[in-house]
Amino acid sequence: MRKQLLLLVGFWLSLAAAAQQVTITGSVRDAQTREPLGFCNISVVNSTLGTMADEKGKFTLKLPQTQLSSQLVVSFLGYQNDTLSLQAGKTSYQINLRPTAGKLNEVVVTGTMKEMSRLESPVPVEVYTPAYFKKNPTPSLFEAVGMINGVQPQLNCNVCNTGDIHINGMEGPYTLILIDGMPIVSSLSTVYGLNGIPNSLVERLEVVKGPAASLYGSEAMGGIINVITKSPLKAPRVSAEVFGTTWGEVSSDVGVKFKAGQAHGLLGINYFNYQNPLDKNQDGFTDVTLQQRVSVFNKWDFERRENRLASMAARYVYEDRWGGQMDWTKEHRGSDQRYGESIYTKRWELIGQYQLPVSEKIMAQLSVNRHQQNSFYGTTPFHADQTVAFGQLYWDKPLTPRHNLLLGTSFRYTHYDDNTPATASSDAASPQNTPVTTPLPGVFVQDEWTLTEKHKLLLGYRYDYDKRHGHIQSPRVAYKWSPGPQHTVRASFGTGYRVVSLFTEDHAALTGAREVVITEELKPEQSINSNLNYIWQAPLDAFLVTVDVTGFYSRFSNKIIGDFDTDPQKIIYSNLRGHAVSKGITVNTEFSFYNPLKLSAGVTYMQVYQKEAEGEGPLVKRVQLHAPEWSGNFLAGYTFAGSFTVDLTGTFYGPMRLPILPNDYRPEYSPWFSLVNVQLTKKWQNGLEVFGGVKNLFNFVPKDPIMRPFDPFDRMAADPISNPHGYTFDPSYNYASLQGMRGFLGVRYNLFQ
Repeated sequence: MRKQLLLLVGFWLSLAAAAQQVTITGSVRDAQTREPLGFCNISVVNSTLGTMADEKGKFTLKLPQTQLSSQLVVSFLGYQNDTLSLQAGKTSYQINLRPTAGKLNEVVVTGTMKEMSRLESPVPVEVYTPAYFKKNPTPSLFEAVGMINGVQPQLNCNVCNTGDIHINGMEGPYTLILIDGMPIVSSLSTVYGLNGIPNSLVERLEVVKGPAASLYGSEAMGGIINVITKSPLKAPRVSAEVFGTTWGEVSSDVGVKFKAGQAHGLLGINYFNYQNPLDKNQDGFTDVTLQQRVSVFNKWDFERRENRLASMAARYVYEDRWGGQMDWTKEHRGSDQRYGESIYTKRWELIGQYQLPVSEKIMAQLSVNRHQQNSFYGTTPFHADQTVAFGQLYWDKPLTPRHNLLLGTSFRYTHYDDNTPATASSDAASPQNTPVTTPLPGVFVQDEWTLTEKHKLLLGYRYDYDKRHGHIQSPRVAYKWSPGPQHTVRASFGTGYRVVSLFTEDHAALTGAREVVITEELKPEQSINSNLNYIWQAPLDAFLVTVDVTGFYSRFSNKIIGDFDTDPQKIIYSNLRGHAVSKGITVNTEFSFYNPLKLSAGVTYMQVYQKEAEGEGPLVKRVQLHAPEWSGNFLAGYTFAGSFTVDLTGTFYGPMRLPILPNDYRPEYSPWFSLVNVQLTKKWQNGLEVFGGVKNLFNFVPKDPIMRPFDPFDRMAADPISNPHGYTFDPSYNYASLQGMRGFLGVRYNLFQ
């Protein structure tokens, strides 16, 4: 009996031991970036037990004692699975997953207007997340995109520091800026479009280098930058970033997520302030424009049946900026007592998209924006008001598993008014202000074929009608070939067009003392474009290597280029009597080690020029302004124990042609130069980060940026003794910021719970 009792007690004790549970905790991170991988799967081998990590990659799993010798499998899309053997007595684990295809598995939408993995897209699309730009924090996206190879934020004025974004050497108006796929940053807002977009609300940037007019129409001749904002469903509950520099700049970004019924909202506020006039080159002018800018962004996502999409976003931006002589004040605005360039900008935007409640996927998109500018460039006033409304409806129709059709129609309406000759009537006897209204209806079709697992073909066509220029057609063809899992080849060919609005796009037309001359009725620009892209990626034992090579060629006719050379006191505009070319090759390389080291570098070689007939002679070649043959970027990052990260980032540029005056003592081409930054970041588990470093580490500053800064109103320009060469005031000799070396320090916080 005693023996039976002992057996019974032992049986119940074994059952109790089996019933006892042990809690296993852990976190999952990217092996390269050390960033958390949210919502990854954790499962027990040969069992139905498992769990999912939270937004910050953390997980909790309760296991019975009998499973403590089991193995866990951790999986996440785009990463190699990791098998983890549980150890007796250990209940906490750190898992680092290695990527299988790096950034190629990221979802993109810009190339084809629908979601697909970057690897499968027949159009090459580059993706950049906020983590990339945090390695060198900036107060605006305009400055941030300078870290992208082949993308150049070009300052066009040394006084007010306005600029535009060049892609592969093409001027700013050839770059189309989208926000959530809506073309709302254009024309008058080209100069200021990326200022004031709160960095905390950016999910990613998608960059398409090359033509995309068949889907997006005019202004997409050089390339596209699509700013994808965060979904309120995935954003942190609270996010904040504040940093300042030793020059006195202060930038702050705050984002808050909230819910109201079936709607999820996201509110972001961006504020930038710089009120510390400095003149370190001692030319009497501010080195950096003084600015005060506030931007408010609000986005809503709505829960609907069958996960249909519905969202709405609004943004408001106000900016007050000025640059000029150090003793300039608001009382001198518009006067000839002190030279200053003062710009007040007010802008609001509304963006929305709605998936129709039908069985087919039909999307309706709408955007409306108004941009008002009140400015003085010395004594030259520029007051402009622009309203743009855009509506689009498209049908994404899978015909077969290998054949997809996208049909759409769009309508864009622009109302523009200013105080320049751009809106003046042609009646010389009785000139009147005549605002410009431009309706632009269009239709487009995109036919995508997956011929085999290795071959994909995309055909596109767009038709627009402009009341000034008539029928405009833009065909496109793209082809993707994947001979193996490590190789992808893409080729594309298409045409593009662009309708030009000089005073809204060329800031040089308003800066300084030059007179604007338009010699003829300008025709729309046209282009023929092609590019060839090759990507090789190999997950080696020690690291993941990616090489991305693209060759591009564009030929333009009717191109409109400002002539700064014929007369130093004029800018002469006309259609090019000849042709213009942009061609080159860009190479991006990335080495992502499975330890905390990451290296990447890119280089671009290009030739951008125009050939024009001068009189009866042969075509004369002229290199385009601000288009260096050589440029590139580099990045090196390493994470030490204790979550300390050091990042070294930089860009470099070869000589670029600059606007000079006759007999100018300044060189026509800029020197080689590099802008290098270093940053140290400390991260904590609670979402707090502290970062600091040095920008422009080698203190590079251009020389002689302003011609005759002591005589900005040219009062003494006609004196043959003091000015024998007839120089005039000109602040357009620019190729880099006048802001030298400076330190910065900031704090960043993200709360997900």
